[in-house]
Amino acid sequence: MARPSRNLDRALLAAGSELYPVHGCAGLTIRQVADAAGVNIGMFHYHFGSRQAFLRALLQQTYESMFAHLRLETGRHQLEPVAALRGAFRVIGRFARENRCFIVRVMADALSGEVVARDFMRENMPRHLGLIQALLAEGQRLGVIRAMAPRQALAFCVGAIGSPILLGGAIADSGALPRAASRALADDVLSEKAIDERIELALAALAAARPVRRVTARTASRTTQ
Repeated sequence: MARPSRNLDRALLAAGSELYPVHGCAGLTIRQVADAAGVNIGMFHYHFGSRQAFLRALLQQTYESMFAHLRLETGRHQLEPVAALRGAFRVIGRFARENRCFIVRVMADALSGEVVARDFMRENMPRHLGLIQALLAEGQRLGVIRAMAPRQALAFCVGAIGSPILLGGAIADSGALPRAASRALADDVLSEKAIDERIELALAALAAARPVRRVTARTASRTTQ
């Protein structure tokens, strides 16, 4: 007896990725996913067993693709924490932009008490946030990041770089603004240039202040010679 195609689980996950931001954990049904994927419900149960298991696989798959890229990017700059932070922020910023509706739904589900979403955030948020915090701590150790509470620095980065993507993106996508205003907001907040600009502003704000060189009569005479 031939085994069912392995591509069916991918088709189901792809369909779930499109449907989940609209319906969330509570509203997404097996029938919706199977119909959208063009897959028999029996194949859904074969690959995932239950709706809860499918939701866990869906959230984890979306996260793992980002985290693998994040590890690869930061690994390229092991001895340069500022360059590693820049690369990490770019990966996370672009992931947040492309998956902002998905992320907002996960957060809403977790806050509303959905167990799958809550457990997912509990297990995975410490992974990328811990990586960023470790880079910040290494930068502080090397004297290139200003001394401050690590969680304060992390909160600043999230607020400066990520929040405009999720909040600005939600407003631009909501239809609450005129179309031209929505496009302008998206360009100002979600474009590659906008994300990179906020990253550079955040890194500049986090940079350790350079010691001010005292000007004496001797040093002044040297500079004028």
